[in-house]
Order: sequence, then C-alpha cells, then structure tokens
Amino acid sequence: MLAQLDTERLESGDASKREVPDLAVERLFNSSTAASRFLQAELELNARLQMLSFGNPVRYTYNPLEYAWETHQCYVENYCQEGQSVLFLGMNPGPFGMAQTGVPFGEVKAVRNWLKITGRVGRPADEHPKRRITGLDCTQSEVSGARFWGFFQELCGEPNNFFRHCFVHNLCPLIFMSESGKNLTPPELPAAERDALLSCCDSALCRVVTALGISMVIGVGKLSEQRARRALSEAGISVRVEGIMHPSPRNPLANKGWASVARDKLNQLGVLGLLTR
Repeated sequence: MLAQLDTERLESGDASKREVPDLAVERLFNSSTAASRFLQAELELNARLQMLSFGNPVRYTYNPLEYAWETHQCYVENYCQEGQSVLFLGMNPGPFGMAQTGVPFGEVKAVRNWLKITGRVGRPADEHPKRRITGLDCTQSEVSGARFWGFFQELCGEPNNFFRHCFVHNLCPLIFMSESGKNLTPPELPAAERDALLSCCDSALCRVVTALGISMVIGVGKLSEQRARRALSEAGISVRVEGIMHPSPRNPLANKGWASVARDKLNQLGVLGLLTR
C-alpha cells in the first residue's frame, strides 16, 4: 500500500515533479540491499511528511526526494552499501546543495565531478522566484557542500575510499523558505509544526541506523548531533553519537579553517584512519 501511495503521489501528472516509476518502487520493496532498505525508509518518511502542513513564517517548502528522486536514487544506489559503520548526519537541504541535486551537502560541482551523479531533476510545484531549481546545471556553489565534499575528496582521493565505511544523510529532506526567500531551518518553525516534523524524521533516522547497522552517527553541526542523540536514546538504540563542526560560512570558526578542525576531530573519533588507509 505504501509503495502505491507514494507512486501515485509522485506520478501526479505534474511535470514539475520527477516520477518514481512503478517498477522502480516495486524493485525497492522486493530487494534486501542496504540501498533498497535506505530508500524504503525514505519513501515511508515522504508519505508521512506529505500529511504535514506549514504556516508562517514558511511560505515555500521543497522536497528534493520528490522532484530530484532520480539523482538521489543514483547517489544512494551507487554509494549506500553493506558494511558502512559511520553515518554523517546533516540537518536539512541547503538551497544550492541538496535542493538542486538530491544529494546531502550536494554542491553541484562535487556531485557532478567527484561523485559522478547523473539523472534528471524536475522542479517543485511552487517555486520562489529567487530560489529556482536548475538541478545539475545550477551555477551557484554551496559553500558548506564544497567544503564538506572537497575535504573528503582531498582526504580519500576516490569516492569508494570514503563510502567503504561511511555514508552521508540528512535528518530532514525538506527545505523551508520565507516569503522573502530566506532559508529557514527546522528549529525556526513554530513549535507544533517543528515537533510534528522532527518526530517523523527521528523515526526515519532510527530505522535507517538500524537497517544499515550503523555504529556511529556523526552530526554535522550541533543541531544534528543533539537531535540524533536524543532520537536514538529515546528509541533505545545503542549507537555512539558524536559531532563535527558545521562547514557553514555563517560559522566564523569554520571560515578560519574548517578542514583542519574536521580532520582533528575525526582523528580523535578514530574515523580518520578508516579514510586514509
């Protein structure tokens, strides 16, 4: 029923949304790979999020797991695999990262040139005129994503050296914007809407961690770290939760040398050795 629900919603006939074909959904629910388990959890989260509504200050809500499903599925099927023990967790998409590409921290050049992600990206039904979705053709770089993936490219060389032990995911797949186009994070939503949203996302995170056999979650930024620790603890899931500084240009410390700080912290956590062997 869930597969049918999500397929019908995504195949609404609206050309602004990228379809999830019937056969693709059926294949996911008949497969037991790590990638299929992960995508099943996301489809179920999508179905729950579709039931939510958001008022002021939110005017626009984008879900790249709908209109950028093809590139997102490419990312997951290429890189989500058995044996990954470390999950890097962001909060939600940025307007020039995952919102454009369907990939967490998905700065376009990194997604195209290093991760080699391909696929068509549609558009949300209701777009802010200053936040158009142009997909892999987007010319604006997201600093956070460029720093994040650039660091691991320099450290690991090839993507498979990173993804052998690690995967990257966002707690929430939605991006929120005000009337002016200002990016709004989930904590900035009204309390009732925020709590309903994060309850859905927390449940999905617990399912992902269990399905993939993750032993360490590394929150990228304090918000992700704190939310993961709370959600997994309340669910009784015994997983180590740590954090690294967010690479956002809004963070003065990140602007002084995020890569060096991240490298030191990953070394302290015992993760650096997994990526440099």
